[in-house]
Parts: sequence; structure tokens; C-alpha cells
Amino acid sequence: MGHTGAVWCVDADWDTKHVLTGSADNSCRLWDCETGKQLALLKTNSAVRTCGFDFGGNIIMFSTDKQMGYQCFVSFFDLRDPSQIDSNEPYMKIPCNDSKITSAVWGPLGECIIAGHESGELNQYSAKSGEVLVNVKEHSRQINDIQLSRDMTMFVTASKDNTAKLFDSTTLEHQKTFRTERPVNSAALSPNYDHVVLGGGQEAMDVTTTSTRIGKFEARFFHLAFEEEFGRVKGHFGPINSVAFHPDGKSYSSGGEDGYVRIHYFDPQYFEFEFEA
Repeated sequence: MGHTGAVWCVDADWDTKHVLTGSADNSCRLWDCETGKQLALLKTNSAVRTCGFDFGGNIIMFSTDKQMGYQCFVSFFDLRDPSQIDSNEPYMKIPCNDSKITSAVWGPLGECIIAGHESGELNQYSAKSGEVLVNVKEHSRQINDIQLSRDMTMFVTASKDNTAKLFDSTTLEHQKTFRTERPVNSAALSPNYDHVVLGGGQEAMDVTTTSTRIGKFEARFFHLAFEEEFGRVKGHFGPINSVAFHPDGKSYSSGGEDGYVRIHYFDPQYFEFEFEA
């Protein structure tokens, strides 16, 4: 307990000792994972949209929304320096004047962050200097989600433009496109198979029917290399907001606006579903 607004983002460090959360209450908070004790409170001028630990668990980053007259910023704090936390002053703060960040992850080796914007742009920001290292625009609408591959050489984006796209993590070179007929809210890469799972569906404000088929609420599976859809999984009665693979690649979970988190177990070789929870 502690936040007084919607919690938009959460991340755990590599050994799951600490958890970082960002909220619409204009704060980013650090917690002890075992006890739930609040360890740090970082106040902001607007809602915190994305947050994350670097791979050593020493550096945190978070981005704030462009709202109430305040522009979007990405802030970096070094947890090894208590003075930064006490003074609420990051060691680096990057302004994002043109379009707010809607999704962000740490890049390979923690040298940069990869940020997706409301405009559909992707930027790679240096974690040392703050400069924009690479800028690309392959999406035409907002990027809702970014998830890295297991080896961090690639990442997949999910966008309101009805597509998910695969990129090289270092160069941001566009590799593959996975097309649907509805906005894609989340996409994930299998850790050990050539599978990509997409979740999304017609936006809640536009849904005028309870039919799961019309709303396109299935999780959809694509082949990573051939970009072809090879399976759909029903279950949710509203748009899917997030998807994630289990580390063994034999199950995945999805969270939807219908208030359910569903876990599906399947045989990846034959794509035969065994059971769901």
C-alpha cells in the first residue's frame, strides 16, 4: 500500500529483492519485495508511465506523461547515491518535447533505453549522455508495448496501428511485421521457439457487442520468421492488455479488461493446448 492513483508500470530487479512502481499519483516508488516496505519515494510533476531497473539493479529510469502543462521527461537515478534519492534530483533528465513516451525498456548491457512514443516513433537514448542515438518511425500510431527477446538482441513492439513489429535492439533496424485488424496492446517473443503472441482487440469505448469474435479478443500466434499467423486462442471477453511467455516457452499468460488473467499451457511443437487456468 502507498500509491493513491492507478499504477501504470512495475518492474523487479534481477534478484527480485526490490520492486519499482510508477503511478498516476505523480510518484515513482521503490519497495522491498519481501516485506512490502517502501524504501524510496520519488515525486514527479505528472503521471509516471514507464519504469525499469538496469540489469545490475543499481540504476533506475522512469518516464513521465506530458500533461497539466508539464512536458514528458525520462529521469535516471543511481540507487547507490542516497543523496539523489533524498534530494529527489536525478543524475540525468532527458526532455521529450515532441511526443510523450508510452513504453520503454533498457537496451543491451544497460547502455541505453529503447522508448516508444505516442506518435509511433522509436528512440534509443544513451544512459550516459542522454543523447538520442537512433531514431526510427515504422509505426503510424502509438506504441503500446515493447518486450525484448531472451538474449536481448531483438525486441517486439505493439501498436495502435494494428501491427506488431520486430526490431534489432542495437540498430533499431526493422525486421518483421505481424498484421492484425485491431489495435495491438501487447506482444511477446517466445524464449525458445519461433513464436510471437499478440494481444489486443477493439478498444473498450468502441465495443458495442459482447461477442468475443466481433471484438477480436483472441490471443494470436505468429511465426517469427515467416510472419504468418498459425493459431488463435479464445477466452477473454474484452481487449487483452498484456501478454507474457513463461521462461520454458510452453505456456503464456494474458491479462484483459474483462478482469481475468488467463494462463494457457500448450505443446509448442504441435500447438496443442492442454489446459488453461
